[in-house]
Amino acid sequence: MNKTEFYTKIHQGWGTYNVLSLLSHVKLPYGFAIHLAFKDFSDGGVLREAFIGRKNPWDEHVTPGLRSWDGTYTSLRVEYLESVFTVESAVEGDDQYILVTPEKTGYRTPALSVEACLLWGKEGVIGKKNGRLYGEFPDGHRIELHSTTPPERLDYAHSLSPAMGVYLYGPTVISTKACSLEEGMAVIARGKAKTEAEAARYGKHAEAYTAMKSCLAWDTFYDCEHDRLCSPVSRSWSKSWGGYVMFCWDSYFAAIMAAIDCPELAYANAIAITEEATERGFVPNFACAHNVKSRDRSEPPVGSMICLEIYRRYGGDWFLSQVYDTLLSWNRWNFECRRVGEGYLCWGSDAYTPVCGQGLEKNNVECWQGAAYESGLDNSPMYDGVPYDPETHLMQMADVGLMGLYVDDCRALLAIGEILGRHQADAELTARMEAVDQALQTLWNEEDGIFENRNLATGELSGRISPTNFYALFSDRVTDEQVESMCRRYYFAPEHFHGEYRMPSISRSDPAYPDQNYWRGRIWAPMNYLVYMAFRRRGCADAAKDLAEASERLLLKEWRLHGHVHENYNADTGLGCGGHGASDAFYHWGGLLATIAIDADQE
Repeated sequence: MNKTEFYTKIHQGWGTYNVLSLLSHVKLPYGFAIHLAFKDFSDGGVLREAFIGRKNPWDEHVTPGLRSWDGTYTSLRVEYLESVFTVESAVEGDDQYILVTPEKTGYRTPALSVEACLLWGKEGVIGKKNGRLYGEFPDGHRIELHSTTPPERLDYAHSLSPAMGVYLYGPTVISTKACSLEEGMAVIARGKAKTEAEAARYGKHAEAYTAMKSCLAWDTFYDCEHDRLCSPVSRSWSKSWGGYVMFCWDSYFAAIMAAIDCPELAYANAIAITEEATERGFVPNFACAHNVKSRDRSEPPVGSMICLEIYRRYGGDWFLSQVYDTLLSWNRWNFECRRVGEGYLCWGSDAYTPVCGQGLEKNNVECWQGAAYESGLDNSPMYDGVPYDPETHLMQMADVGLMGLYVDDCRALLAIGEILGRHQADAELTARMEAVDQALQTLWNEEDGIFENRNLATGELSGRISPTNFYALFSDRVTDEQVESMCRRYYFAPEHFHGEYRMPSISRSDPAYPDQNYWRGRIWAPMNYLVYMAFRRRGCADAAKDLAEASERLLLKEWRLHGHVHENYNADTGLGCGGHGASDAFYHWGGLLATIAIDADQE
């Protein structure tokens, strides 16, 4: 297989591929959308864009439920003004079935506007004839829409495409194959039963698996600019960034979540973010519509680790061949552009001339904040007061987390090269790994019993401890005694990282911990995942099991309350909502908390 054959294979059939709404069902490769809009007559508005986690009282409130990876079954509960309804969908054969069930109505029966749309500049014709919506395509394919409730005239639905109105007196099935209500509901029931069986395979982790899968699958859509399926961090972020936005380590984490049991989506996300590499050969911090990307900075180098993990589960030499050259180039760039001395690595933000001239590319470039963004920990107290050197373009801090991940990146690339029979870079990878690994050992603080960042301006080790300090465990040079010290004195210590909810993004004893503002104390799933992977590598079974169980409990608390999978969580309350710490309510990497728990039981 090659990439073209792979994309041809997965770009087929029905799914929720339109970024602008969860209530839009699209057939690929045609781009034909069944777009649902709702009219509640308590005001003049129409709900035609549905997202999860919007916070204004007049916005829709969407609670996700069970769904499949590929959209062959989906379920949502939508509260909008005075109306509440559920929307379920299922695909059987080549046909789409959508069941809309009103649960609560206002003083008038709400209405459904079913709109036929042709998306992304695709070729075809859409229309309405004898009250029926249809689409026709150059290859002769034709799609017709049917309703089990007779359509009626619906004024002021404000549709810009052919549409039919359906009043929701009771359950209604919209389908591409004529059916009775009972027949349509039976298709939905079969889709639901199949998806429930998929979740049941995970036993006690079925609920956490459902939360992770639901979030990542709803955040997956079609990127028309690059003709690909991918899973940006959330729909609301992608809309506000012009169509899509992919962040570096976020997207690799999307790939490893999908790798639980959906190799196609795992491959797709890993390839998508790797191919966003800049002209200088590194994977950027962000990449969004119209070739706008951060050409000054990258993010933590987890790509090789993740791609190797995917390969070990599903194979695919073609996949490793697709990503290897860029991952190797990124590794070289980190050593050449982020190194101080023989082997210290620092976060940075380079000078460059923006390609597109947009504000996204020009803001926070060649400065301390740009370097902090490269760390992925935008406002971490670890970097408070650390100077930025405008000549080297580096934050003057030898970073334990970056160095530990870089050692593992070299090791993973050596393993990938072995699989592919490509040994040309073995010597340089080994030399770079040795240089950084040796430098990492100088960051051990014997008195504190942990590896610590070093302020290169003062030469002092930092006493500020975050989960990133545990990334040193990716080094084989770390002794068993050092591992035991870090686990006993820090991970299992309530004054640092233990406690009811874990792990906070800075030690509980740090003066910044009470801020609970973004990376200043809140819990982040990617930190938990990387610490878990470090524990797993070093055989820290007790710590790994403990972290896995705590991560699952944290995810399920707000999933059960609101159906949310959060960007980050308050380390005191275990909630993503509330407080002043910004947290998207349906941000896919929150699902890593389930991935950890499932992986721990498979080890």
